Amino acid sequence: MAETLGSLTDKISIIQLKIFHMKEQLERKDAGEDHKNSAREKLRVMDIQKKDLEEELTDLFYGVAEGKAALKIYRQFKMYNDPAYRKKRE
Repeated sequence: MAETLGSLTDKISIIQLKIFHMKEQLERKDAGEDHKNSAREKLRVMDIQKKDLEEELTDLFYGVAEGKAALKIYRQFKMYNDPAYRKKRE
């Protein structure tokens, strides 16, 4: 599993914010029905995605707690702006 507890929590937080702001679209007085219907459909999809992420987080949490899953550390190796990785001019 490439996800971590933190990355899943981050994704859930982001989708919660999107859901909050999409719900605001349903309350707009100046929005037409087409816009509101589009917002409702997007909310439906985001609710499914949020539930999927929550289930994945729960499964990973209990998997780690029960010793059935292990967390991995994924290190970032950045090569840009590092002179050691630049091709030397001939």
